Formats: sequence, C-alpha cells, structure tokens
Amino acid sequence: MAKTIVVKQVRSPARRPAKQQATLIGLGLNKMNRTRELEDTPSVRGMVNSISHLVEIIEERG
Repeated sequence: MAKTIVVKQVRSPARRPAKQQATLIGLGLNKMNRTRELEDTPSVRGMVNSISHLVEIIEERG
C-alpha cells in the first residue's frame, strides 16, 4: 500500500498570490477546513511545503 498524508486547509487563500491559490486547488483544497488524503510523493510534499502557512498535515499513513 502506498504512503499517504492527510492535509487540512487551515487558512484562507484571500489576499495571497495567485500561485498559492493555484497550488491549493491543485491539491484539491479550496475551502476552509477541507481535508484531503493525498499520495506521499516528492511533488505533493513540495506543494504542501510551498503553502505550509495555509495547510496543516494532520496524519501520515502507511
């Protein structure tokens, strides 16, 4: 089974650069308190790290 991480959006993308909003949408997040279970790959980790001030890793599975 592949490793996954559970990511939750904890801050609003309002008044943030368009690139950060696009990263949120790319991760499947666009509303407050929404969570997604994503595959733990280097590209996903990079996206999460680039918007770490907007999201929070809740859990790492696998």
